[in-house]
Amino acid sequence: MDLSQTLLLGFLAGVTILLGLPVGRLRRPAPALRLLLNGTAIGILLFLVWDVLAHAWEPIDEALAAIHDGSGSLSPVLGYGALFAGGLAVGLLSLVAYERRMLRPPAAVSSHPGPGAMAATELAHRRAAGARWSAAKRLSLLIAVGIGLHNFAEGLAIGQSAASGDVALAALLVIGFGLHNATEGFGIVAPLAGDTDAVGNPARPSWGFLLLMGLIGGGPTFIGTAIGHSFTSVAVSIVFLTLAAGSIIYVIIQLITVAAKAKRSDLLAYGLLIGLLAGFATDALVTAGGA
Repeated sequence: MDLSQTLLLGFLAGVTILLGLPVGRLRRPAPALRLLLNGTAIGILLFLVWDVLAHAWEPIDEALAAIHDGSGSLSPVLGYGALFAGGLAVGLLSLVAYERRMLRPPAAVSSHPGPGAMAATELAHRRAAGARWSAAKRLSLLIAVGIGLHNFAEGLAIGQSAASGDVALAALLVIGFGLHNATEGFGIVAPLAGDTDAVGNPARPSWGFLLLMGLIGGGPTFIGTAIGHSFTSVAVSIVFLTLAAGSIIYVIIQLITVAAKAKRSDLLAYGLLIGLLAGFATDALVTAGGA
């Protein structure tokens, strides 16, 4: 399969993330519905953490098995293990640092500017612009980043399959990952349902904002497909999978905090079940093909 056909597969797998985005423009959904949507997003993300870490751990597991049967050495275990731990740490802790920086008020600018004052002023304006986003929008951005890292790794798998000539597997991956991305789009915008401004009025996200979240979350599938068609790397896959896992874990913590404040564990449980079942159902399509 040539590059143009492979890129088309990557585009089809990534663009389906747009299907779930309109949910973010719901007008004043009932509180119970908002909590159910929040729980469903948590369920989808929990599935993604399991799926991502399972795939990231496979090379380490295989290297350990090779040591056991005497055909391998300790070097791959240590190397892949270091990438696994490093990617997980960076994915989780970088978002902690990002959130703390975004919430920190910008420092006052001196009335007697000196060298570098223009850069400091510009940085303050950028940070103030980010702070104007509601907590729901910032959370949606973090979810989109984590899912984008995950989808990059999925794109690598599509590109690798197409480059090896396994068209049937590549097509199956596109169907499975496409369905996955549709549920992931819903997970991105679930925090936006019922978002309000500073005075309590409904704050529906613009279509531009939703498209931006879709690009961040789904675009890496296309990029990963292009790279995967050219070369494959176990190390690169581990890094991006663990970066995704770390960032998604951070987002799950934020969503659970929102759910805990409402004190409706029943709705959280229903949403978790729906999200988990949706994740495993779409994953079953990929697994059925032997991927």
